Amino acid sequence: MKDQFDYDKLTPAGKESYDLWVHQYEQEKANQPFWDYSYFASELGGPEAQFPTFLINQHKVDTEQDMRDYIARIGGISKALGQLLERAQGSAKKDIRPPQFAYDLAIERAQKVTSGQPFGDGDDAPLMGDAKKKIAALKEAGTIDDATAKDLQAQVEKALTGELKPSYDAYIAWLQEDRVNADEEPKGVSELPDGDSFYNNRLANYTTLPLTAEEVHQIGLDEVARIRKEMEAIKDKVGFDGDLTEFFAFIRTDDQFYYPNTDEGRKEYLEETQGFIDDIHKKLPEYFGILPKAGLEVKRVEAFREGPGGAQHYVPGTPDGSRPGTYYVHMSDMSALSTTDMETVTYHEAIPGHHMQISIAQELEGIPQFRTQAHFTPYVEGWALYSEKLSKEMGQFQDPYKDFGRLTAEMWRAIRLVVDTGMHAKGWSQDQAVQYFLDNSAIPEGAVRSEVRRYLTVPGQATSYKIGMLKIEELRGQAEDALGDKFDIRAFHDTVLGGGALPLPLLE
Repeated sequence: MKDQFDYDKLTPAGKESYDLWVHQYEQEKANQPFWDYSYFASELGGPEAQFPTFLINQHKVDTEQDMRDYIARIGGISKALGQLLERAQGSAKKDIRPPQFAYDLAIERAQKVTSGQPFGDGDDAPLMGDAKKKIAALKEAGTIDDATAKDLQAQVEKALTGELKPSYDAYIAWLQEDRVNADEEPKGVSELPDGDSFYNNRLANYTTLPLTAEEVHQIGLDEVARIRKEMEAIKDKVGFDGDLTEFFAFIRTDDQFYYPNTDEGRKEYLEETQGFIDDIHKKLPEYFGILPKAGLEVKRVEAFREGPGGAQHYVPGTPDGSRPGTYYVHMSDMSALSTTDMETVTYHEAIPGHHMQISIAQELEGIPQFRTQAHFTPYVEGWALYSEKLSKEMGQFQDPYKDFGRLTAEMWRAIRLVVDTGMHAKGWSQDQAVQYFLDNSAIPEGAVRSEVRRYLTVPGQATSYKIGMLKIEELRGQAEDALGDKFDIRAFHDTVLGGGALPLPLLE
């Protein structure tokens, strides 16, 4: 690259792309000593569930060849899981293992993939059921005849039983065998060989800034203190008789803040969520010039990978818009889904958060393709957290309890700075982290424990949200000060979103 490009002759956009490529190279070089440190699975999920999820939700089947490609990919999943197992075994030889709960979650998810027909009795296994639906749709459309449909289904069964099942069985068997070598009481990564260096690498990777663990921890403490004051104001506004800790308990436990744990309750939750999206969508032109073209769906997480208290999340659509983006909600336990939080999470995961930012990036023209697919966590997650606060500026959160939920979400991200660094750099226990969380937020305990397990298995990642949001707010403040009356919120947002995801120094 240095031989073939004269940096001084590049356009400003060209220099930005050059600098970004150099950043990515330097980042990978810094990561190389720690390639064996990535855990095979986490609280958020693992390839054992992500592989079939890809086939079910993202592999489109419109033709007979598409279905044959689907069948070939079943074999690809089998090969990939075998490679994942080899990597997990290699890390284990170096005493690099996640806590026991990660083994249990991975085993459970893998067993769900291989339970049912054609592996045994009961309902169809997830991939078998999905393949049948897709084959039936081809037949109904007249794309294939009955004989071809039967042949395709037989090939699916052969691939599942002959390729996928053996690879999943081997994966499950090793996890069950090696589980006893993992820590029952989770520990931070500082306990791993050269763990302090690994954690510093993760912080640099996930914040894209030269911040120490101590600095991140202190930023978190300061933000927690600030947000508590705003929470006190809402508590007083609604006339609650008690201190903030008692208000947290009230929000966490009172039935008025939860839909019933029934199919009807789940349906109503999704309908209200869709209402938030429809409402804020009308206001976007007042705050953005660039708008996404891609569609958006709201769905419940599939049963085979759903977990109580699991984090809602977004999966991008395709750059050409042929598959919409999807906002997924874990709904197996409605007591883990407070209605005070639902509006906030919708804006974070959907619009104007992840769906808007990622869709705009994918649809950008005039920049290299690698930039349209770039993912820098403090930018992506910082934007989504900024979007929560921006949504209030746009006139949302009319219900004070849902506005308290917005503050709870911001507090959540501030707590992450304290807890993540606490467990991985300061020797905090899992229970200590959970208690700090409960003392400073109204988040249900089930969700808190899931969150803490997430930080234990993906060290450093949780710090990126608040660090990214603070940087975007800082840049907006600088623009407002410099431009005064000429400041245009639409132009600011278009500038932030118009170059795709960037490391924070490049964004600045």
